[in-house]
Amino acid sequence: MQNKKVILITGASSGMGHHAALELIREGHIVYGAARRADKMQDLVQAGGHAVAMDVTDEAQIVSAVKRMLDEQGRIDVLINNAGYGLYGALEDVPMADARRQFDVNLFGLARLTKEVLPHMRGQGSGRIINMSSMGGRIYFPLGTWYHASKHALEGWSDSLRLELAPHGIHVVVIEPGAIATEFGEVMTESMVERAIGGPYAEMTRLMADVTKASYEKPNASSPPSVITRLISKAVNSARPKTRYAGGKYAKLLMGLRRWVSDRTFDRVVMGTVRNNR
Repeated sequence: MQNKKVILITGASSGMGHHAALELIREGHIVYGAARRADKMQDLVQAGGHAVAMDVTDEAQIVSAVKRMLDEQGRIDVLINNAGYGLYGALEDVPMADARRQFDVNLFGLARLTKEVLPHMRGQGSGRIINMSSMGGRIYFPLGTWYHASKHALEGWSDSLRLELAPHGIHVVVIEPGAIATEFGEVMTESMVERAIGGPYAEMTRLMADVTKASYEKPNASSPPSVITRLISKAVNSARPKTRYAGGKYAKLLMGLRRWVSDRTFDRVVMGTVRNNR
């Protein structure tokens, strides 16, 4: 294909990252999928891609993965920072070690990986950094203090980085998914519910868990990963990509509402949804 790109995508063993990696391979790009367990990505290898064992919080693995790509391909054109997860729970219930882990994965890990890739993109005079944020980077829900903080931080980080890298021919793009049919909801609710048992936030936690499960388990309550894969493909292949792409259930609706109504009004909408959507 014309404009074949060498792409590194993290969090490629499941969910949106896995689906996107397979599609980018199908489009003809050279794709390296990275995740903590390379054995979970053998279908990427069978499809013609490459599997890299990499934890984004492990600096040695980051350096090794980037070196491998440069040794094998001589360049890196696109970095898709997709690895991340959602830590939910009342501020009083979440241990600070878990809060730090949320930022280590959702912000500092991707920042370290980006930092490793950038000198090579600058040397090429071109490149693309695609950061997987969330509608949660622009809006908020109760019990999401640390998750929303990490995604709001990623949005601001990406905006500043976009200006910083523009003179070097490097684009920075943010993807903002809504509710997508992945394991996100299950991972989010398990520890949240366990921590809250018998505590002052138990009832709110139960309501949030019910809403989250409904959003991911009811038919048509969430969008398929293909919705986000199409946005990632646009961000990769467009000559001049947008700075942001949003898609998936509720994303444009809730972010639009947040933009136009007051904090108190949005608070009432969110809490009304939590109480009534069971």
